[in-house]
Amino acid sequence: MEVLKFVAHSKKVISIAKEYGWHPGARYTNLRDVKTFSFSNLGFLDINWKSYNHERHVEAAAETTPRLTIARDVECIFSLDKIIKEAETLLKYSSHVAIVPKDILMNGRLEELIPKAFLLAYSVPTKYGGTQVSIESFDRPVHLLGGRPDTQRALAEKMKVFSIDCNRFTLDAKYGDYFDGVKFRRHPVGGYERCLIDSIENINKIWFGYGIHDDVRNLMGVSREQRRPAT
Repeated sequence: MEVLKFVAHSKKVISIAKEYGWHPGARYTNLRDVKTFSFSNLGFLDINWKSYNHERHVEAAAETTPRLTIARDVECIFSLDKIIKEAETLLKYSSHVAIVPKDILMNGRLEELIPKAFLLAYSVPTKYGGTQVSIESFDRPVHLLGGRPDTQRALAEKMKVFSIDCNRFTLDAKYGDYFDGVKFRRHPVGGYERCLIDSIENINKIWFGYGIHDDVRNLMGVSREQRRPAT
């Protein structure tokens, strides 16, 4: 059993990554690239967090029945109740739904505030964003949202990681760079596909031997029906 790895970039990238045990990902706003792949109960349905549309998200979840999807980011604690209700709707169609806490007022309170039916998602810090909620607050299985592969792996030493999505290496590959297991650098041979393949192989290597937490093991075998909150 290992951490689930998702990538969402293009048909070519997904096709290559699947050969190395990765799973397809897509934003709910663009399902084109995953229509030719097995997605139901396998894929990751991401969101457009800057311009979120719950109705479109639910429609896409109902169409694709993903393994995991992400609820709207909790940027203000006072929107949490509404977001949890939205997440409950998504859980009808997705095996797992993750809540993304970002408000510093949620520090140390995630167990109290977020129902156990949901995973947590940690927004890995990048120049595009992150979270102000402390790492220590993430006390249940976590999906790591974006960021550098080395940063994700370092965070995993402090968290119960269930899954990751990683697209960063696809951007570097366009410029002849790849992830060597420690950092991004110029590929000695070059070529877009070679950069993709070597990055994926090296990301897999740094996760090899990662100790899956018992809470994550238990979660990986839970069905959508078992996760659904009681009504």
